[in-house]
Amino acid sequence: MSADNINEQEQEEQEEAVQSTGSKDHERFAKLTGIDESKKFRLTGMYKDWFLDYASYVILERAVPHLNDGLKPVQRRILHAMKRIDDGRFNKVANIIGHTMQYHPHGDASIGDALVQLGQKDLLVETQGNWGNIFTGDSAAAPRYIEARLSRFALDIAFNGKTTEWMASYDGRNQEPVTLPVKFPLLLAQGVEGIAVGLASKILPHNFNELIEAAIAHLNGKSFEIFPDFPTGGLADASRYNDGLRGGAVKVRARIAKRDSKTLAIVDIPFGKTSTTLIESILKANERGKIKVRKVDDNTAADVEILVHLHNDVSADKTIDALYAFTDCEISISPNACVIVDDKPVFVGVSEILRHNVEHTKRLLQQELQIRMDELEEDWHYSSLEKIFFEQRIYKELEKDSATWEAQLKAIEASLNRFRKLLKRDISPDDVIRLCEKPVRKISKFDIKAADEHIKAVDAEMAEVKNHLANLVSYTIAYFKQIQKKYGKGRDRKTQLGSFEAIEATQVAVANAKLYVNKNEGFVGMDLRRDDLAEFVSECSDIDDVIVFLKNGKYVVSKVSDKSFFGKDILHVGVFKKNDMRTVYNVAYRDGRAGSIMYKRFSVTGVIRDKEYDMTKGEEGSEVLWFSANRNGEAEKLRIYLKPRPRLRNLVLDLDFSQIDVKGRQSQGNIFTRFAIHKIQLKEKGVSTLGGQKTWFDPANKRLNTEERGIWLGEFFEGDKLLAITKSGMFYTTNFDLVNHYDEDLGYIKKFDPHQIFSAVYFDADQKMYYIKRFTLETSINPQSFIDEDNKDSFLVALSIDEFPQVEVAFGGKHAKRAPEYIDVESFIAVKSFRAKGKRLTTFEVKKIQFVEPLARSVAPEPEDSSSSSEESSDFDEDISTDNVSGSKAVQGDLF
Repeated sequence: MSADNINEQEQEEQEEAVQSTGSKDHERFAKLTGIDESKKFRLTGMYKDWFLDYASYVILERAVPHLNDGLKPVQRRILHAMKRIDDGRFNKVANIIGHTMQYHPHGDASIGDALVQLGQKDLLVETQGNWGNIFTGDSAAAPRYIEARLSRFALDIAFNGKTTEWMASYDGRNQEPVTLPVKFPLLLAQGVEGIAVGLASKILPHNFNELIEAAIAHLNGKSFEIFPDFPTGGLADASRYNDGLRGGAVKVRARIAKRDSKTLAIVDIPFGKTSTTLIESILKANERGKIKVRKVDDNTAADVEILVHLHNDVSADKTIDALYAFTDCEISISPNACVIVDDKPVFVGVSEILRHNVEHTKRLLQQELQIRMDELEEDWHYSSLEKIFFEQRIYKELEKDSATWEAQLKAIEASLNRFRKLLKRDISPDDVIRLCEKPVRKISKFDIKAADEHIKAVDAEMAEVKNHLANLVSYTIAYFKQIQKKYGKGRDRKTQLGSFEAIEATQVAVANAKLYVNKNEGFVGMDLRRDDLAEFVSECSDIDDVIVFLKNGKYVVSKVSDKSFFGKDILHVGVFKKNDMRTVYNVAYRDGRAGSIMYKRFSVTGVIRDKEYDMTKGEEGSEVLWFSANRNGEAEKLRIYLKPRPRLRNLVLDLDFSQIDVKGRQSQGNIFTRFAIHKIQLKEKGVSTLGGQKTWFDPANKRLNTEERGIWLGEFFEGDKLLAITKSGMFYTTNFDLVNHYDEDLGYIKKFDPHQIFSAVYFDADQKMYYIKRFTLETSINPQSFIDEDNKDSFLVALSIDEFPQVEVAFGGKHAKRAPEYIDVESFIAVKSFRAKGKRLTTFEVKKIQFVEPLARSVAPEPEDSSSSSEESSDFDEDISTDNVSGSKAVQGDLF
């Protein structure tokens, strides 16, 4: 017998022994408990079938929506039950749950939760009472206290008994729809999330009106693209949306506004988060030392308002970025569009879902038209037959004596067949019976004229339906436009789309630690403050990187830690900033033990962490003789003394680092001298050779940058300021720090010039008049208004920076026939303070005010101001202008 057979036999004997022991134990247990031995079942193999059945049931009947109507089974059954009991009035949610349990076998709790979610989406269900709050996460009141009914939108697009496919409910007592005949991309409008067995579905909600526009574009054969729109608003970067398929991601941010320099207001939260969870994440980040927050107030109710109060020494702009980097103010959502098609889960993109829904809507509309056409044809046939029956007095056949009722019917049918040419189809026995069953009193009151008018009306409607069937695409487009007209108002996009710059956590993290170095022993870290030989380097955060330079020319970038050894004879330690082009290192070193003296300037912008690099050529015995780290690219001058040697007359030399260019970290440098050096002294401190910071403004994300994206603002030096003006008439000045955030309604941004004259037209809500003023602005960290700020209904109409501006005033209302008036602004009003009220433009009724082509006048040339770059872009509109009709606000165009 082989070894394998022996092993199998031993295994079988062991299993039999276990089963025998288990059987004896079970017999003793059965005697004690009275278990019937005839009802025992083996579990072997049950999991193979039962688990598959369970997984299929959860996928098809619970967690994943159907492609046609976009609903999970519980949602479909809720809507069907609500339709069954709908009488136009609100119904208690407890009552709706009870009716839904006729179709849904999983209890009242799951039905109640699903109904609350439908109600909170504010699309298919109208609610009354406390239905919870998606912003705070508060739950709804008990079902007995809240009420609901189907919305008019749901009644219009989701129900039609004639086109619905029915099936028996779980207990066979009722009929429920297989899918509802939804004539709208409901799945994309509502969104859905469900976790099944082995797979999950997550389809993000989209904007109501944008879906309709995309549907119309598809019907017209045009391309389209749709992106998520969340009910919680906020900001979203959908550049990696991937059409909602697996592998995609959408970055979502809270909308954060600066109330003042020490208060931030979160007014929109990321989708899927609540004010409670968001505040918890902020407090945790504060406890970990990532951000510095004094306190957080939650004033959220109908709208989100979370106030974040900062310490006096904390930058509001830097804190905004820190909130995005370390809290739930920024999250990433991974879509996973999975739907049920032909009783199978299918992964499909949102564009394909929309196309399918639109084509499904078109088929349902065609089916409805065809059903209506059949009804009209039947109506026309019977009405024509009825007219012949009475007009030709065929009904008198009923008065004749006949042997049987069947004989009378045959006689009437024969008489009617004489007029077959007037009909569109053959006369059936059912038609004859229906005519003969008409009461006698109807015969005496039959109106031929009314019958003709009815037939004409039926003919007209049939022609209309035939036209719709022949032009089904146009009919479907008209249907979607009608839906948008009826229900699209107030459904504007809530989530602002844009591109997010990646926030470097190390750039915005609060300095929550101190960095020390022991140069002699070679240790660097945050836990060296008790070391007597340790020197304080700078403040840092616990996620920073440090760069360490050694006297032998080696340097390395590593993660900051409590204590790390880098090597003895440390020259310099600093906090490393990736892509820092302004920090320049000036170095003089000896190449090898007796080589030439080299010098160079270089920057370190990007390295591999913990990899050792070399400032020198790498020759053994190389030594750094001079090293300086310059945060703004300064270039010092050195006095170098050479060692005396025969025939060497000039023993003192000067080295000016400003004479060489800044290069990359791999450059080897220039030869300064081939002679040995006795000592080096600093002759003169250097100044920056990099010039100012060349800065651009990106209108897409309202951020400054140095990567030449957007609009050129100029070259900024220390002390320079930026002036920002909003479309609402507010202004403030900022530095040129790249972490600055600017308002969404920003209309003007340039380097601040205290001599720049602005001309502004605004509407004074108190006086109900239009005013004009000329003024200069001053530096102000906090936003200030240059229009009437006492009345919130006052608003800015137009703003110009022309030297000789001209305003056109077009009149309206009862003065509409009055010719437009042109005003020379420079002659009309003098330059005053921005706090001045200004001068009234006109007393007539105004239709529109705008700045037009400025006047041409010769002026003496002024000397150039070196602080203002001549390369400043003219891409800005010199006018901030809004159209105003009867005091209404309407932005004329994009200001950038």
